[in-house]
Amino acid sequence: MKKKGHPSYGESTIMCACGNVIHTRSTKKTINVEICSNCHPFFTGKQKFVDSEGRVDKFMKKYGKNN
Repeated sequence: MKKKGHPSYGESTIMCACGNVIHTRSTKKTINVEICSNCHPFFTGKQKFVDSEGRVDKFMKKYGKNN
């Protein structure tokens, strides 16, 4: 590989707004993110479905199991 043709790939630190720090490798030294896997609602199980028009209920009536 040519030395001047590629960016340097080294140790990197990813810092989340919640305070979580992840050490990895990247072309950037530090990366700041707003949401990580520790605070994202999908991964923490706190995700809420907003159903303003009854679409989920309509879908469950049509295709869901009758419980």
